[in-house]
Amino acid sequence: MTEDKKYDVFGVGNAIVDILAQVEEKSVVDLSLVKGTMALMDTETQSTVLHHLDSHPLQLASGGSAANTMVAVAQSGGNGVYFGKVSDDTHGQFYKQDMEQSGIAFPVPAADESSLPTGSCVVLTTPDAERTMCTHLGVSTTLHKSEIDADILSQCKVSYIEGYLWDAEGPRAACVESFEQSKRLGVRAAFTISDSFLIGRFADDFRRVISEYVDILFCNIDEAREFFETDDVDECTAKIGDICELSFVTASEQGCYVVENRSVQKVAGYPVKAVDTVGAGDAFAGGALYGITHGMSAVNAARWGNYFASRVVEHIGPRLHSSMEEHLQSILV
Repeated sequence: MTEDKKYDVFGVGNAIVDILAQVEEKSVVDLSLVKGTMALMDTETQSTVLHHLDSHPLQLASGGSAANTMVAVAQSGGNGVYFGKVSDDTHGQFYKQDMEQSGIAFPVPAADESSLPTGSCVVLTTPDAERTMCTHLGVSTTLHKSEIDADILSQCKVSYIEGYLWDAEGPRAACVESFEQSKRLGVRAAFTISDSFLIGRFADDFRRVISEYVDILFCNIDEAREFFETDDVDECTAKIGDICELSFVTASEQGCYVVENRSVQKVAGYPVKAVDTVGAGDAFAGGALYGITHGMSAVNAARWGNYFASRVVEHIGPRLHSSMEEHLQSILV
């Protein structure tokens, strides 16, 4: 049985407002962007992009990798509390409201709006369904370790930290603080590697924190191959079992590998016609974390994560727009 606590998951990640727009090819050219890529923007350049979209209908959502995972936890029937940094501006106010309406508490005080703006990711979708992304991390890079609330963390079953935070000094320190407090409080710590490009920069750091703090690890098979410098799946899963007691290694439509106490089990995926794979890993993690915090076996948690991810890739965007609770019993029979 899982411990009776107020929250299922304590999430820590970048707080980024996703701004989705349908545009013609000309917009991508006029903004000097490379179609189909993601580019990091400074404040001035992102403002230019947003100004260009003044006449376009825009769809907004509270985003960021770990935030998408937290919403998936809530849509599975769980709850959580999220720690990310926004400013007291229009986007920051929207972000807090959107997270709370999704069922996730968002207690971090907003920064003064005279500081950096709330982070944003402008997603330009052209008629050929190609997505070009402009990301400005904004004030999200100023999350400080002092903003990690140990009292709230003590009321959570699992903490969940995203690897993307490692890129900036303040958020990296907040990650370590979350890990240390989780260990002190007896809260299981989960970590997602987030992206292969981080491994080339922080592999040694990741190995240290996984070995020292992490109870539950999330990664995809490509990240595992790069992390352990081998293309052999069996070797990857064996090595991952040596450094973490429970790991979920996703493999797209093939499902995932559950590595628990050095034992490996393949859990099949669900056949779907994918139209957009952005957010699939986040959705899987949210489903699996819901399972782990609600007494499921690791294999059943993975099965639910696989199903949740399969539903996300069937539509445009990194998250679903409604609850998935009603599907639980049919998937886990």
